[in-house]
Amino acid sequence: MHVLITGAAGFIGFHLARRLLADGHTVIGIDNLNDYYSVQLKIDRLKQLEGNTGFRFIRMDLADAEALESLFAQEAFTHVVNLAAQAGVRYSLENPQSYVQSNLVGFANLLECCRHGNIEHLVFASSSSVYGLNATMPFSVNDNVDHPVSLYAASKKSNELMAHAYSHLFHIPCTGLRFFTVYGPWGRPDMALFLFTRAILAGKPINVFNEGKMRRDFTYIDDIIEGVVRVMHRPPVANPQWDARTPNPGTSSAPWRVYNIGNNNAVELELFIETLERELGRKAIRNLMPMQPGDVEATWADVNDLIADTGFSPATSVEDGIRAFVKWYRAYYNE
Repeated sequence: MHVLITGAAGFIGFHLARRLLADGHTVIGIDNLNDYYSVQLKIDRLKQLEGNTGFRFIRMDLADAEALESLFAQEAFTHVVNLAAQAGVRYSLENPQSYVQSNLVGFANLLECCRHGNIEHLVFASSSSVYGLNATMPFSVNDNVDHPVSLYAASKKSNELMAHAYSHLFHIPCTGLRFFTVYGPWGRPDMALFLFTRAILAGKPINVFNEGKMRRDFTYIDDIIEGVVRVMHRPPVANPQWDARTPNPGTSSAPWRVYNIGNNNAVELELFIETLERELGRKAIRNLMPMQPGDVEATWADVNDLIADTGFSPATSVEDGIRAFVKWYRAYYNE
């Protein structure tokens, strides 16, 4: 495969590039290297990919349609994996325009390029956030997701709809992946595990929202990458059983699919913190906080469709995943 990875300096993008290169594919990575979190961390990720003859990095913003079109004209990509996005639920309350530019305008530009680029498969990141006010657990791709509670979630739902329209109109095989609380080495500093680790080691309190009653389907990065790679090799086809009178939201009459990639295990936040405390050998000072706007109390992935179609089920335990993260964190920051 000759793969374009957008957001290649990001957490998931970096790990995916490393895996695809190890598997013998060629990768071009693009990223705008914005300062939403540490640019140095993004640069250090890219340094891990330097020296591989199969990799090339280009600093580029998806919102720059002309630059993106020029890249597609120069490169015969077989696959595109869109991981570029303005991330974060709470930040979407502060800076909504960044989500419009990155997640909507940028994705529309990418779809146009895929339309004219003879792409075999577009795989794009969605999010467990799209489930919003859904209360039925575990979350299933066969359920409607029409009640997002943050602009970030709404932008990800919009990506799924935009991709469906292009898949229907132009027969582009498109697969959306709803990631569930990804964590692990080289992770994002705005995520709970990173924030908790930094605060605990510094002897500072951690903010525990909803007074610790949150539950999350924490998914280790290696499981996410395995799921992405398996899906990449399986371009979707139209579902011949799809019925517009009783539409299944997870499939379509177009070559379009969505999958959950999660651990299929909702872990209480308090258990997550206790596991981290054991790995760090220190106790956390808990600052119990109310629920934050845009958050949901629980996430839990139904991965039956992913298992049925790819044979893969994420299974890394929280204990093993946190241990690997702490080992990386201590080495990276010389703690």
